[in-house]
Amino acid sequence: MPAASPRRVIACVIRDGDRYLVCQRPAHKRHGGLWEFPGGKTEAGEIDEAAARRELREELDVELARAAPAVAELGDDGAPFVIAFVPVQICGEPRCLEHSQLAWATPRELLALPLAPSDRIFVESLVQLSSATALADPSPAPGE
Repeated sequence: MPAASPRRVIACVIRDGDRYLVCQRPAHKRHGGLWEFPGGKTEAGEIDEAAARRELREELDVELARAAPAVAELGDDGAPFVIAFVPVQICGEPRCLEHSQLAWATPRELLALPLAPSDRIFVESLVQLSSATALADPSPAPGE
């Protein structure tokens, strides 16, 4: 019997300047108390943009303005899910409808939070990218 395909989960990556929005999962859910990018499971036949639009309304009471293609896809250890990290822009002020609380933080600040496993891997890649960008684009030396 062939193994079932992993279920796709959308993680909406919302950025405001150098800060990202994360949400704390309710205690009674899997990974309860851990922080994550908002989102959820796609429905049958649902594309990423439609899933992001639906999840953002359900979880944060905001509208999707724009969704880009996923920038990373990570398996969720111990679960039949693949997490797709989708950069999005939103309209409206996010408010908790399903999570315990919200926070805006830089990638380095996010690493201080207890993140869900796939979200931690994604945030670590953000920190590495920002460090690499800083190394690749140094400020001019004095007198240049």
